[in-house]
Amino acid sequence: MENVITAIFSEENEAYRAFSEIKQGMVSQSCIIAHLGLLKKQDGHIVIADAADSGVTTTDDTRFGGMMGMLIGIMGGPLGMLFGMAMGSMIGRIKDIGDAKKGVSLIEQVCTKLQDGDVALIALAQENDEKMLDSRLSPYKVEITRYPAAEVAAEVEQAMKLQEELASDARKKLREAKKAEIREKIVKKGEAIREEFNKIYSK
Repeated sequence: MENVITAIFSEENEAYRAFSEIKQGMVSQSCIIAHLGLLKKQDGHIVIADAADSGVTTTDDTRFGGMMGMLIGIMGGPLGMLFGMAMGSMIGRIKDIGDAKKGVSLIEQVCTKLQDGDVALIALAQENDEKMLDSRLSPYKVEITRYPAAEVAAEVEQAMKLQEELASDARKKLREAKKAEIREKIVKKGEAIREEFNKIYSK
């Protein structure tokens, strides 16, 4: 089964150690990790700390393509910041697309749980047996969460649409503000011109 697996580390050095260990063996009979990434939260922003690719073409590469790149871009963008600020009402439309059992989406889970200095390990994998990845993460105090990759792909697609809507709304508000500013300037210019004429008439 294709899964997106996440684990959040409070100790950065442990996250890098786990990343390095997993990177050394991304392909086995029980598990193929197509994409592996480390995301770090610093100064309120989520940034890519490191990434690796197995170099092996799998069925999930065809079906989910650039999903991981888009996923990371969303979490590091304005939508991820909104999740991090707990503005759930604005983004509730994608909240329930993720893991139905936990009732929380992957984007929300990572963005809300990551605190400054925390690092999230994210992997896109085909797993015949979950034990392989679990055993590699077992030395660390992390909660491993799995999301069906198809659900994450749907969540990413919805989030991309919402992100476009937010950008469109922002542009619209900027244009409206600009129009209001121009109208205000026109009114002031008109008042200044009338004042000049009033001075002439009063002489």
